[in-house]
Amino acid sequence: MHVRAVAAAAAAFMGAAGLLLPTSAAQAATHADTLMVVAHRGASAYAPENTLAAVDRADEMGFSWVENDVQRTKDGALVVVHDATLARTTDVEQVFPDRAPWNVRDFTAAEIARLDAGSWFDTRYAGARVPTLQQYMRRVTRNHQKLVLEIKNPQLYPGIEQQTLKVLADEGWLTPQHLRDRLVVQSFSPDTVRRVHELSPGVKTAFLGTPAVADLPEYATFADQINSSYTTISRSYVATIHAFEGPHGKPLEMLTWTVNDAENARKVAQYGVDGIITNKPDVVEEATRD
Repeated sequence: MHVRAVAAAAAAFMGAAGLLLPTSAAQAATHADTLMVVAHRGASAYAPENTLAAVDRADEMGFSWVENDVQRTKDGALVVVHDATLARTTDVEQVFPDRAPWNVRDFTAAEIARLDAGSWFDTRYAGARVPTLQQYMRRVTRNHQKLVLEIKNPQLYPGIEQQTLKVLADEGWLTPQHLRDRLVVQSFSPDTVRRVHELSPGVKTAFLGTPAVADLPEYATFADQINSSYTTISRSYVATIHAFEGPHGKPLEMLTWTVNDAENARKVAQYGVDGIITNKPDVVEEATRD
């Protein structure tokens, strides 16, 4: 692993010609066929993020991969919501006006279930709810979709890694079939990613960020993917990522986020990323399959 990584890093940062040449037409076509297009928080440009409606919209558009965010309520339930506060994506300020700053962890699951998580996006989605992780997994299962699950703000929720894995197990998502090609668990916290790997070594894991090349040998011991913002990567960095072997003996992968326009989708696809996380999966698919 280290020999390959050192060689790749040297090539990347010395400007090796091979890494700077444009991708051939044949290579580009092959890559387009294998590029993962992941609907970010569901098809969140077209339906309220992290709701069952967004999952269904992605399915209707023909996209099998969706991404979500998991946090925990005051009484210990796991719910699918992005922000640490409920204020942006629900009517919590109207329903509970005296409960500022409306943090997820300060409300019970029953209280959160009362909230409208759709009207802020469009009146057509009035009455959409913040789903529990169990409800979300059942919808993804029903739709025969695949999932990139982000454990959000784990520092606020001690033990959330084990709890998340338990829900996944209870819903049948830790079977060999699911672990092979239907599930990725990611986080901005390296400790959380490492913990998931230790608790369930078969799960494909991803670190959200852009680590220094010098730190990649450590990340490669517990992460299968390095998932970076598209604003922080280059062709050479992606090649360096691919030169490392992850904990399952396969080259590290990269999904990049959040790409919503055709120009940047084509650019990162030419860098050789393995997938693109996007609010507009139709735009990305069309741009990368021209």
